[in-house]
Amino acid sequence: MRPSHFIAIAVVAAAMPWPTAALAQTFSTYQCRDGAQFVAAFYKGEKAVHLQLDGKSMRLPKRVAAIGTRYAKNDITLRIMKTTTTLQRGTRMTECTAK
Repeated sequence: MRPSHFIAIAVVAAAMPWPTAALAQTFSTYQCRDGAQFVAAFYKGEKAVHLQLDGKSMRLPKRVAAIGTRYAKNDITLRIMKTTTTLQRGTRMTECTAK
């Protein structure tokens, strides 16, 4: 893992309240086809994903999805399916791969 990933993870963890940060279950780094890169943090018992995207920390609540899992807030949507993960920002959608 590159040093920049550790910095991004530290930023996400620092943005969370202390008790929640201690319960982190999974951190995943994604690389997207359009060149975007982000870190997703998933916490046990929480129905949301915490993202470090474009230098900003954000929390996307889990939403109803017909297939896979969907997290969305404002104009940002993250969809995670068995073989595909997509990130949508406004009208732009890109496929992403976990590293």
